[in-house]
Amino acid sequence: MKTLVFAHRGASKRAPENTMPSFQLAYEMGAEGIETDVQLSKDGIPVLIHDETVRRTTNSVGFVQDYTYEQLQNLDAGSWFSEKYENTRIISLEDFLIWAQPKQLQLNIELKNNVIDYENLEKKVYDLLIKYKLVKRTTISSFNPVSLERFKQIDRKIATALLTSQRINGLVDYTSGLGAKALHIKYRLLNSKVVEECREKDMKLRIYTINRAGAMKKCFQLHTDAIFTDVPDIAIEQRRLFE
Repeated sequence: MKTLVFAHRGASKRAPENTMPSFQLAYEMGAEGIETDVQLSKDGIPVLIHDETVRRTTNSVGFVQDYTYEQLQNLDAGSWFSEKYENTRIISLEDFLIWAQPKQLQLNIELKNNVIDYENLEKKVYDLLIKYKLVKRTTISSFNPVSLERFKQIDRKIATALLTSQRINGLVDYTSGLGAKALHIKYRLLNSKVVEECREKDMKLRIYTINRAGAMKKCFQLHTDAIFTDVPDIAIEQRRLFE
């Protein structure tokens, strides 16, 4: 079994995270999957940005939910990374799906609703996945278990994944109880026991965020289903050693 490489927020060590240049670069590097983060604008448009505020990755300040989509489009989401990416824009989930639809890519959409529980975020995301016929190629992940349960009420067959960095007793059983088909854990939680427990439950196990060769090696040796990495080019190069 080959461990798939998901580009974490795109090739986010090489280009500004969660932007079209980052996604395109990851695709060109050969990543099998793209991971991205979704929040809601003031006017209810799903947009791709990791933080609840725009401060870290744009030239402005304030909460994403306090900007309309049009206002977010006027922000510079690239200069913080380098001059080369000046005036790169925040994009909508819809624009991302239009780009991804013709490509052979798996998608991981993380609902960023564990801090701000955006109203109807699940339904808005689902409707776009239906529109672009991408449900079967998409996993919905969240640190918010209630959100995963809400998504299952919309479509019980869609693949969902619990995200966690916490050591929880009975974690695999708990995740299974949520109806999730995958568990996404921080690297420090990875061991052979959790790998085996996931296999017994027919549950996908994906590990974040893997940027060092040593950590990649461990994931490949344990045959985890996928890794999330900011450097998909390095991950693919390292994986060839195990093929």
